[in-house]
Amino acid sequence: MAERNRPGDAGDPADDEVFSDDVVDDDKDAADDDAEPVGRGGTAVAERSAKPKKEVRRSGFFGRIGGFFREVVSELRKVIWPTRKELLTYTTIVIVFVAVMTTIVGLLDLGLGKVILWAFGG
Repeated sequence: MAERNRPGDAGDPADDEVFSDDVVDDDKDAADDDAEPVGRGGTAVAERSAKPKKEVRRSGFFGRIGGFFREVVSELRKVIWPTRKELLTYTTIVIVFVAVMTTIVGLLDLGLGKVILWAFGG
C-alpha cells in the first residue's frame, strides 16, 4: 500500500482503507490509454506562461528596497479584487455589524454601571 505524505493525513484511519481507484490493472486495452484522465481531487493549480523568471540579486540597500517593491507589485497582481457591488455589500455588512456590536457593548456598559452604582449605594 502506498503511503501518503500530505499535511493532515498522518495517522488518519482512512489511510488503511483500500479503494478500487487505488488498484492498478496491468491488463489495459489500447482503447483505455486514449481515455481522459480521471481527476483525483486535490488543489487545482493554474498553469503559468512559460516566461523564465529573472532573479536579480542586489545586495545594496536600495537594491533590496527595489526588490521588495517588485515583489509587492507581483503579489498584488495575483489578488482577485472584489467588484464594486461586492465591495459595497461587504462594507455595508461590516458597518451594520460594528453598529450592532457597539450597541450591545454600550447597553451592557450602561446596565452594569447602573447595577454597580445600585450595589455600592451611588
